[in-house]
Amino acid sequence: MSVATYRPPDPLVVETVDRLFGATCTFDAVEAADGDRWAGGVWEMLAGSAFPWVSIPEASGGSGGSLADAAAIIRSAGAHAAPVPISETGILGGWLLAGAGLPIPDGPTTVVPGSLAFVDGRVVGTAIVAWAEHARRIVGLVETPEGWVVAAARPDQVGIVPGANIAGEPRDTVTFEIAMSELESGPTPSGVDAEALVRRGSLSRIMLSAGALESMARLAVEYASTRRQFGKPIGSFQAVQHHLVIAGQCSVRASMAADLAVRASMASDPVRRAGSVGSTGFDLAAARVIVDDAAVLATRAVHQAHGAMGVTREYPLHHLSRRLWAWRHEYRAVAHWRRDLGRAVVEAGADNLFPLLTDSRV
Repeated sequence: MSVATYRPPDPLVVETVDRLFGATCTFDAVEAADGDRWAGGVWEMLAGSAFPWVSIPEASGGSGGSLADAAAIIRSAGAHAAPVPISETGILGGWLLAGAGLPIPDGPTTVVPGSLAFVDGRVVGTAIVAWAEHARRIVGLVETPEGWVVAAARPDQVGIVPGANIAGEPRDTVTFEIAMSELESGPTPSGVDAEALVRRGSLSRIMLSAGALESMARLAVEYASTRRQFGKPIGSFQAVQHHLVIAGQCSVRASMAADLAVRASMASDPVRRAGSVGSTGFDLAAARVIVDDAAVLATRAVHQAHGAMGVTREYPLHHLSRRLWAWRHEYRAVAHWRRDLGRAVVEAGADNLFPLLTDSRV
């Protein structure tokens, strides 16, 4: 797949999608999706504007636009706790389908977050897949003797056991045991393999988390400004102010890291290496670690600022904090990315540490 030069997301796209999510992802809609496992109204409004397919070329059945545009949409989805498979449909499943020359469905798409095995002409494997039950296509990468292949199955072609993560988002157990000939399939472009999918999936979680952290910090400030104790807003107390500062700092750090991750993914050298760090980009790994640290610190600070109110079902904070903690463990836990960073620094050597940290290629 061709690599694009970074340009900022279209402001009109950002404004429109934020307004759309704001109108549809109400407290009641997000809460209902937790039990119903699907938010049909949110998806229909989103799909009607073609936002799920941004960054997929129009010639392939997508909406056009850049990865930066798609990342901004995903970030807005995280900020509004949108209960829809926005990243799975576009920059993950749709990206794989378009690259393999396969048709893009007009409904939700999801992706196996790893790879599937190829045994005696059959695709086999079991994985936890987001929104599999509601997807038009479940897309997976299969390593065959001839190379990597994208295979797409309908939900009725695989076994699906419904499940959910700690945020109530659908995370279904999907079992493949089907002949490759029964699936839509095509070879991947050069450089697209299971590792590339993990990197792109991690980028999606970085963007979702950055959006959620921004909303959490804003929610804490609003609450501290209106909740009164001893005759004045609790935000006037130094202890609460300390929590608000931590939340704000974490949000800014995550935002900067998310921007860096998008730039790195779109740069001419997207797999920026130090020594033989392998196929994991240094900048993407750094962003994942920064965002994960921010999620841990900000969740603690924001919940402490809210006190008991923050843990009630009737208050929206849990829509954000539960998602943050669920996303931390998807597309590899942070320990993996920390090891990659450590390995990169060691292999680069002491004399190259500063250039590694300040490289301006992205």
